[in-house]
This record gives sequence, structure tokens and C-alpha cells, in this order.
Amino acid sequence: MRWDHLAENPAAARGAALFDADAVTTRTFDTPEFRGITFHEVRGRSIVNRVPGASRMPFEWTVNPYRGCTHACVYCFARKTHSYLDLDTGLGFDTQIVVKVNAPELLRAHLGSPRWRGEHIAMGTNVDCYQRAEGRYRLMPGIIAALRDHANPFSILTKGTLILRDLDLLKQAAEVTDVGISVSVGFTDQELWRTVEPGTPAPERRLDVVRTLGEHGIGCGVLMAPVIPFLSDHPAQLRATVRAIAASGATSVTPLVLHLRPGAREWFMAWLERRHPYLVRRYERLYADGAYAPKWYQRRITGQVHELAQEYGIGPTRPGMPRRIRRSEPEPVAAEPTATGPTQLSLL
Repeated sequence: MRWDHLAENPAAARGAALFDADAVTTRTFDTPEFRGITFHEVRGRSIVNRVPGASRMPFEWTVNPYRGCTHACVYCFARKTHSYLDLDTGLGFDTQIVVKVNAPELLRAHLGSPRWRGEHIAMGTNVDCYQRAEGRYRLMPGIIAALRDHANPFSILTKGTLILRDLDLLKQAAEVTDVGISVSVGFTDQELWRTVEPGTPAPERRLDVVRTLGEHGIGCGVLMAPVIPFLSDHPAQLRATVRAIAASGATSVTPLVLHLRPGAREWFMAWLERRHPYLVRRYERLYADGAYAPKWYQRRITGQVHELAQEYGIGPTRPGMPRRIRRSEPEPVAAEPTATGPTQLSLL
């Protein structure tokens, strides 16, 4: 295992190691929620990562306290990162979890550096910072507290319900900086959820998170991702999902079609062969040119979702716009109705 070269990408792996091999402690826990999972606790040398310039992401800096994810989503694009450690990108990604136990201290030191310019930091964009391991390691409270204390803008994308544990910290941070929260719900089909996202909370539980945040004055968007070709893209399925998202009080909905990067592609296609073999050839044709579905298909799904969002009164949100969390205020006695425009594509 290449602990001496743990890095966020292959190019970085050729540079300085993020921690030494003797800084790794491996643990297993004999509890039902962690049975079969191995945790590699490490003391990192850095925690703030620059997004590669060629990335499509609308942010430049990320913080990832975990690597690997017990959500076990068969399509997860982050699977490739496990290969940088000589770990398996399939089952190993789901069960071999790297925990940067000193992430809060590293972040606080980084934010206090005179070289840091207070730029936006995105979390949950590689693996989920509120996966099950966070319930035990509790890294996010320290991370959010550091961002709050330095008034540093940030955003969180999650499939986890554990974010509600940190509700008070999020409110405190929002008093001094911009905070954006998004929950990922690609579909509401129960059977599909159980097979494609087996380690995640059910879609309705995630929408309960959106609803609860809204009830506490926290605007929360939904990343409708991924829309899975031929499995969750039927017009009736899209309508059911957008309707449920609207009912949760989401401030925006952003559709994102499944993409299959190396590492994820092999694992997903093996799953497809087992569960839906009749779709294998259709996927080979649809993704023949690379990791992304054709533009015509992406535009079709985006257009359908945006029309539904307008029908159900969700949006709009500008691309990359952080949603500032503010304290809830008493509603006016008589509020004027407001017009809703089309929901525009953004990631967070």
C-alpha cells in the first residue's frame, strides 16, 4: 500500500508524501454498522486541496477528511482515487476507509496562514464527509468550527442525514460567512436505491434533511444526481423525483447525468451485467466516446428537469452561487406573491 505517496491525484503522488507510513493506525470495530469495514487512521500533513485546472467543478479548493466511502454507491466517480494507494476501487473503496484524524487541526492552521486568502472551500465533492464513519470520528464539528472562526466561506454536499447533528454550528458559521448546503437525491425509486446506493439513507430520509434545514431557516438545494440512463430517466420517474424535491422545500434542483470515469466505470458495468444485463450494450453505445453521456442526452434531461422544477416552483439558482444561511425571521402579515423563473444548472 503506497501510504508514503498518498495524494489527491496521480500528479501529486509524485511529490511530497502527505504523511509517513508509520503514521497509519488500522482499526476494525465489531459493531453492526461497521462490520466488515477497515479504518486506516492517518495524521495528514495537509487537508486543503486545489482542484485541477481542467476540472468542471465551479470551485478551486476542497477539504476531504475521508477517502473511500461506506455509502457504496456503485457509480461513485471517486473510486479511482483508491488506486493511488494500491487499494481496490471496487469493494475496497466501500470497505477500506482512510480517516485523516487530524483534519480539524490541519484546517485551522491552514486558515490561519498569512498566505491563505479566504477562498471558498467545498466539502463532500469527492467522498461524503457525512458518511457513517463521521458518526464515530466526529471530524466535521471541528472543521466547521475552524471555518466559522476564520469567517471562511464553504459549502457541503452530502447524502448523509448526520449533517443535522451539526445544525447549530452551521447556523453560527452563517452569521459570519457564506454557507451553501446541498443534498444529493438522484431519484426516489426504492428498488433502485437499495441496489445502487446500498449504504446511503433512503431518498425520503435525505429529503427530510432538506425539509428540516428549511424549517430552521437554512436554504438547502438538491443535486439531482445521478440521473441514471434507462433506469431513472423515464419522464414519470423524473416527475416523481422533482415533485418530492419540491415538497421538501428545496431552494433549487440541479440535474446531473451519470458519468462513468475509469475505476467507477468498471465497477458500475459489472453491477449492470449482474442486475440489468439487457442494458449493457445500450450503455456501451451511450458512453462509447468517454466518461460522459452525449450532450444531446444531457440537454434533454436538463431541459425536462428544469421544466418540472418551474412547474413545481423550485428555483432559480445561479451557477456556483453560495446560499447564505440566515436566521429565520417572522413572516410578514401579508406577503406579496413572487414569480419563479427557470432553475439553472449549478453544482452547489
